[in-house]
Amino acid sequence: MDSRKMRKELENRLQHPDRTFSYDREKDTLRIENKHTGRGITIALPGIVAKWQDQKEKAIDEVVYYVSEGLGAMESQLELSGKEKNIFPVIRSTSFPSEAEEGVPFLYDDHTAETRIYYALDLGTTYRLIDSKLLKKEGWSAEQVRETALFNVRSLSVKLKEDRVADNTFYFLNTNDGYDASRILNTSFLNEMKKRMKGTMAIAVPHQDVLIIVDVENNTGYDILAQMTMSFFASGRVPITALSFLYEDGELEPIFILGKTKKE
Repeated sequence: MDSRKMRKELENRLQHPDRTFSYDREKDTLRIENKHTGRGITIALPGIVAKWQDQKEKAIDEVVYYVSEGLGAMESQLELSGKEKNIFPVIRSTSFPSEAEEGVPFLYDDHTAETRIYYALDLGTTYRLIDSKLLKKEGWSAEQVRETALFNVRSLSVKLKEDRVADNTFYFLNTNDGYDASRILNTSFLNEMKKRMKGTMAIAVPHQDVLIIVDVENNTGYDILAQMTMSFFASGRVPITALSFLYEDGELEPIFILGKTKKE
């Protein structure tokens, strides 16, 4: 499978009378637009081809599903009032776009040197990032959205899977509700986890559908975490960061892990 074949496959699977397709040869991207509104989604083909090597049809099915859901969400009438329980924060990398393709700024806040906090309205099978245009239409302030989203993320389950590797304890949160990485904003949860640590507490959010917490008791723990985080980062549908964080005194500090040592 190469980009040309992938492009043809996606065009066939996403064909619709109201959609147009355009291919950027230089960037190797395919854009799918609603021909009436001009709103659409641009997807990078090389990444999908790489996933296809491992996941075959599952990789294509996933892209088709999320593009279809995303295009549908773009055409729906969004309302914040009455949907307060559906507003959540989402973690993204600092390289994530700060505005929609129409030039409308998203609502976001700086989080760490590696991450930002965006805010989303959950629509059931997908969600839309909240932008300044929606805030103005609904008469909401940015602070209202922040408070509502952070309150809601604290209500999400934090059921963890535990694994002991080389005398280090790894905890995994993976509910696939779209907000696994967002649990990093639940400070009461993080502080409770901190109390369980025998060694140093490290956290990773390689992509949006996983949160990793590690009780690091030796240098091998850092090495395993670095390898694991890179693997998750490379395979995630929405990658965030391959770096990990130390959690000390309620603060997240990115760490670079090299060989058998750690450097802050």
